[in-house]
Amino acid sequence: MNAPVVPSSTATRPDTPLLDRVQVPADLRNFSAEQLRQLADELRAETIDAVSTTGGHLGASLGVVELTVAIHAIFDTPGDRLIWDVGHQCYPHKILTGRRDRIRTLRQGGGLSGFTKRSESEFDPFGAAHSSTSISAGLGMAVARDLKNAIPGMPKDDRHVVAVIGDGAMSAGMAYEAMNNAGHLRSRLVVVLNDNDMSIAPPVGAMSAYLSRLLSSQSFLSLRELAAKMARRFPKTLERTARRAEEYARGILTGGTLFEELGFYYVGPIDGHNLDHLLPVLRNVREAEDHGPILLHVITNKGRGYAPAEASADKLHAVSKFNVLTGEQAKPPPGPPTYTRIFADALVAEADADPTIVAVTAAMPSGTGLDRFAKAHPTRTFDVGIAEQHAMTFAAGMATEGLKPFVAIYSTFMQRAYDQVVHDVAIQSLPVRMALDRAGLVGADGATHAGSFDLAYLGCLPGIVLMAPSDEAELAHAVATLAGIDDRPSAVRFPRGDSTGLVEVPKRGTALPLGQGRILREGTRVALLSLGTRLADALKAAEALDADGISCTVADARFAKPLDGALLERLAREHELLVTIEEGSTGGFSALVLHHLAWKGLLDGRLKIRPMTLPDTFIDHETPAKQLAQAGLTTRDIIATVRAALG
Repeated sequence: MNAPVVPSSTATRPDTPLLDRVQVPADLRNFSAEQLRQLADELRAETIDAVSTTGGHLGASLGVVELTVAIHAIFDTPGDRLIWDVGHQCYPHKILTGRRDRIRTLRQGGGLSGFTKRSESEFDPFGAAHSSTSISAGLGMAVARDLKNAIPGMPKDDRHVVAVIGDGAMSAGMAYEAMNNAGHLRSRLVVVLNDNDMSIAPPVGAMSAYLSRLLSSQSFLSLRELAAKMARRFPKTLERTARRAEEYARGILTGGTLFEELGFYYVGPIDGHNLDHLLPVLRNVREAEDHGPILLHVITNKGRGYAPAEASADKLHAVSKFNVLTGEQAKPPPGPPTYTRIFADALVAEADADPTIVAVTAAMPSGTGLDRFAKAHPTRTFDVGIAEQHAMTFAAGMATEGLKPFVAIYSTFMQRAYDQVVHDVAIQSLPVRMALDRAGLVGADGATHAGSFDLAYLGCLPGIVLMAPSDEAELAHAVATLAGIDDRPSAVRFPRGDSTGLVEVPKRGTALPLGQGRILREGTRVALLSLGTRLADALKAAEALDADGISCTVADARFAKPLDGALLERLAREHELLVTIEEGSTGGFSALVLHHLAWKGLLDGRLKIRPMTLPDTFIDHETPAKQLAQAGLTTRDIIATVRAALG
C-alpha cells in the first residue's frame, strides 16, 4: 500500500524528482514497479498542491492516481485510446500528458478545462462532463478500428480502447445500453469499473488479486476457449450446462455474473491503489486478443492519500481553494443566499402546506437544494441516481396518481431527459414541475454545464408553462405558481450563484397569474423587455439612456410561455424600438416574441426589434462576469444595442 502524502508546506511545491522526468506517458514505461509507486505518491502530492490553488474536483482525482499511472504505463497512449467518464477524475491524467505546466490554470479563463476536452490534447480522445458516455464512445472507437482493419489496403490498426467509468456513472441506463451492444458486437474493448463506494464489491485482498491475475491471464483465456470448443462437440444440453457452470463458478468467486450476462469477460475486483495488483492484471488484459470486451473491476477510495479528504463526508469531491496542510477551504465573505437555497426553502414552504408535493432529483440532492427539502420531508424526497430519463417518467407516473412532483435537475442535465419530457409528460399534459437550476452561464464549469438551451427546447412544447424569475422574491412566487398548476407541465429556470440580496424574500411565495408580465419603468421611445435575471442590467441601462434623453420602458416578462400578449402588443405599438433580453440561446424567448408580433402584424410597420441572446457559439470556462461580457449581455451591451438601433 502507498503511504499517505504529507505535503511539504503551503508555500513550496512538493518534491517530485520522478514526476519531473515525465513529459509524456511513454516516459513511464522506463520505470520499475517501485519507481511507479514513488511516482504515484509524487503525482498525488502535485494534484493536491495544484487544486489547492485553483479549486476543482479533488476527491475523485486522488482516488485514481495509481490507476492513472498503471494505465499509462501499460497502454500506449495516445495511440491506445483512454476515455475518462465524466472527467472529474482527470487531473492526474492531465499532469502526465504534457499539461503539468498549465495544471494551475484549471477552470480559469484561458486555462485548462476541468474535464477532458478533445481540442486541448491528443491524449483526450473524447470530451466529457456529462456522465455515462465513455463505454458508448469507446465502443464506437473499437468498431471503427475493426471496420478500418477490414478495408483492403488500409494500414493495420492494433490500438486498444480503454474506458474508465465510476460506479456512480454505472447507475445510468446509457452505460448498460452500451455494454449490451458491446457484448453483442464482441469488439475488443476494455472497460475499467472504478468502484469507490463499495456499492457492488465484495472485500478485496491477496486472494482476490490472485484470482484476477489468473482469470485475466492468457493461459486461462486459452484454456477457456479450448473448453468451449470441446463443449461444442457434445450435445447442446451439455454445452449449455458446461458454459453456465464455468460462468457461475466465476461469478461466485468474483461477483461478475451481471457483466458476464451482458457479454463481458469479468475480471476483479482488485485493489485500485496497489500497483503490484494493477500492473500485471492490466498487462494481461492488454495482451488478451480476440476475447471480446473485458470489464476490469477495481476498488478505490475517493480522496485517497490526503487526510482531510478521507475524513470529509464527500471526500472533498469539489473544493474551492484550500490550505494544503489543514484542508481548510477558502470561504467567500458572507453574502446573500444562493438561488438554489431560495428555491429549496420556497419548495419546503409549499410542501409544508400541501402533503401531495414531492421532490425528485438525479444524484444531485445538495446541488439542487433538495438536501434541505429532504430534512423537512424525508419520505417525500427521491434521489433516483444518475438517471434523468427515469426521473422524468417516474415523476410523470406520480403525477397520474394525484401527487405534485417537482423534478429538480440542472438545466444542462435536463437535456438528457428530453424525450421523456416530450413523450411522457408534455403529450399527456401531466403536471410535472421542472426546476432548472444553473440556467444560463455557469462560470468555471464552462460550456458543458451551461444552461443555454432550456428556453428553446422547452419553449417549443405545446401547453407548457415556462417561467424565469428576475430576482429571489420572484423565484419564491414562481415556485408557488408551479405548485398550483394541476393541468399541464411547467418549469422554472434560475441561475447559479448568489442572489442580489437586495430583495426581501417572503416566507412563502404567492402564485402569479399565468402569463402575466409587469412593467417596472415607464418610458416613451425604447422598450426593454427582459426575461430572467438580466432585468437588473436592463434597469441600469434604462437609467443611463434616460440621462442621455432616450426614454425607456422596462418590462419583466416573467413567463416565456404563455406570453403576455397584451403587454407585448402595447410595447410594440407605443415604442420605436423593442429590445428583448435573455440569458439563453437563439430560438428561445425572443423567437416566441417575434412569432407573436409577426402574427399580430406588428412587425409590418415602423417598429424596430433587437433580440439579445447568448451568441451562436459555446462559451468556455471563465468568471461569470467575463462570460456575460463575452455573451454581450451586460448593461453596457444593452446601451450599445439601443444606440446602434436608433442610429
